[in-house]
Amino acid sequence: MQNRRDFITKAGLATAAAGTTALAAPYVRAQSPITWRLQTYAGPALGEHVIKPAIDAFNKAANGEMTIELYYADQLVPTGELFRAMQNGTIDAVQSDDDSMAAPVDVRVFGGYFPFATRYSLDVQALFYKYGLKEIWEEAYGEVDNVTWLSAGSWDPCHFNTKDPIRSLDDLKGKRVFTFPTAGKFLSRFGVVPVTLPWEDVEVAVQTGELDGIAWSGITEDYTVGWADVTKYFLTNNICGAWVGSFFANTERWNAVPPHLQELFRLTMDSSHYYRLHWYWAGEANLRVTGGKMELTTIPDEQWATVEAEAEKFWDEVATTSPRAGRVVQILRDYRETMRKAGPPYRYS
Repeated sequence: MQNRRDFITKAGLATAAAGTTALAAPYVRAQSPITWRLQTYAGPALGEHVIKPAIDAFNKAANGEMTIELYYADQLVPTGELFRAMQNGTIDAVQSDDDSMAAPVDVRVFGGYFPFATRYSLDVQALFYKYGLKEIWEEAYGEVDNVTWLSAGSWDPCHFNTKDPIRSLDDLKGKRVFTFPTAGKFLSRFGVVPVTLPWEDVEVAVQTGELDGIAWSGITEDYTVGWADVTKYFLTNNICGAWVGSFFANTERWNAVPPHLQELFRLTMDSSHYYRLHWYWAGEANLRVTGGKMELTTIPDEQWATVEAEAEKFWDEVATTSPRAGRVVQILRDYRETMRKAGPPYRYS
């Protein structure tokens, strides 16, 4: 019996020791986690909503195996240099639209606000994951060295918020406006003067008179980042129903991430997309009704139809820039026609 007790005791100690040894491996891994630096297009106030909750959740769920350090607009590199910085490994990942970061791909023009490409935020996800844009973006970025496109989602619609009221197309003429590259190129057809500035300088530029207004967001962002405090009017007409933004990563760094953490990051991106859907959708309506800081103005339908008609010409021009751009424009048109035929609530006109 004594020998039996000795055996059981020794076996238990051996098991405990083995267990201790087995548990030591994760602890060693936790001392050297994968560390990424991700820069977003958004400033700190906006980043609190459009990216930080998702990254905080990822870091918690990664349980010490990987940490993502989050940087806001222009903190590490200017937004226009994000693509090159990611490609050469200065930063590991980016949240931005293709247009703002000067991505050297022919689908760049469709990132951000492509005029009248979408009516509602859900259009972006439908176009990418049901109508084939995902495969086209993967194809385009597959031709670029060391950058991987990961996922696209929708943000807010593109409205004007201005110091003076906009009640007709003539009121747009000569207005110096902070906006995205493609949106600015289109709006210049109506006399708008696009201005490029670092994101953090925009509010001061409005106050000093360098800018007359902003066409960069919907009303939710105007209130969130402080622009509603320096502009008096919000134009209810928009040139696009949702901004198209994406997540990207340095390919070498992405391939070095274990499959389970890649999957966790994909879930994180989906979580980020979902958060923005309800945050913007609720905010756009609520702040029009309860905001109180900006007066709502509207350009009459008959005049705004001129803008929509010009967008058709703009689409035709872009479609000729490359076969792939032509495919995207055709998908946008096919999707729009399906929505129109489906009728309310998909399209009311």
